[in-house]
Amino acid sequence: MAEIDTEALGEKIVEVLKGIYDPEIPVDIYELGLVYDVFVNEDYDVKILMTLTSPNCPVAEALPMEVKEKIQSIDEVHETEVEITFDPPWSQDMMSDVAKLELGFI
Repeated sequence: MAEIDTEALGEKIVEVLKGIYDPEIPVDIYELGLVYDVFVNEDYDVKILMTLTSPNCPVAEALPMEVKEKIQSIDEVHETEVEITFDPPWSQDMMSDVAKLELGFI
């Protein structure tokens, strides 16, 4: 079996995540800090651990579905699972400097 480059696939996944935006905040979910972790195994199965800006976020069902569909559309990806967690709860401190700058916090 050929050696898989999970790091390259991880970078592709991050690029896709940077194209998904929280509908209430004009910044992508990756820069917002909503993505806690991305796991890729040797079978090209992907698991994304993410959160939402709040538990009663209006896109609580739509956003994880969009993430799953877009990650699943990457050719190398076999299965995609998106897990939502609120531990730790999201806060503005989790935003990247890019997001803070975009939103005028810096």
